[in-house]
Amino acid sequence: MFWSSMSDYKKISNHYKKCLQEHGDGHLGHDWPNRQDLLKRYNTMAEIFQDKSDVSILDLGCGTGMFLDFLKNSGLIEKNLITYEGADISQDHIDIASSKFKENKFYKIDVMSESLPRNYDFIIMNGIFTVKMDLDFSSMKEFFETFIKNIWPQVNCGIAFNVMSKAVDFERDDLFHLSMDQLATFLCSNLSRDFVIKNDYGLYEYTTYVFKDLHK
Repeated sequence: MFWSSMSDYKKISNHYKKCLQEHGDGHLGHDWPNRQDLLKRYNTMAEIFQDKSDVSILDLGCGTGMFLDFLKNSGLIEKNLITYEGADISQDHIDIASSKFKENKFYKIDVMSESLPRNYDFIIMNGIFTVKMDLDFSSMKEFFETFIKNIWPQVNCGIAFNVMSKAVDFERDDLFHLSMDQLATFLCSNLSRDFVIKNDYGLYEYTTYVFKDLHK
């Protein structure tokens, strides 16, 4: 739930606000139809830092803090000494997250026009680049690339994000299906050649880890 404040993307923010209003604080309120599939996504996202300790995590597009719930329930917060912070463009979602997790920091930020509060070891982006509503592919791709390039200078170790796969029976017009070739070209040209594509968790999407200075 994190997007540009530009007028072209207002319909996306309104979509997520409507989901929250209609379904409340839960997976449906974040436009995830299946809770078990959402847990698969969280598990996959967490793999990028699960063997690390004493790391800072920014949950970018955090919604109401459901990923933090997962980290607490799985024991990763205590086990890995994770410092968690969340950020989202929706004040409605940030207010709920802040009320639930008073010990954690949450920020209302639009990274298309603002810097992050500080640098983080890992930045997690779950669902930011999956829905495009009726935006055309090129506009969504430009948003995706600009967004990633904007946050990259404030990453110490790596990022994780998911997009919809093109290896599907059919593509939905309202979702962002990005080919792995296009993604690899963008990453190698603009961020890093050190990345991993995870396509092994049974959903019609894939998650990418991009690492900074892995071989230095």
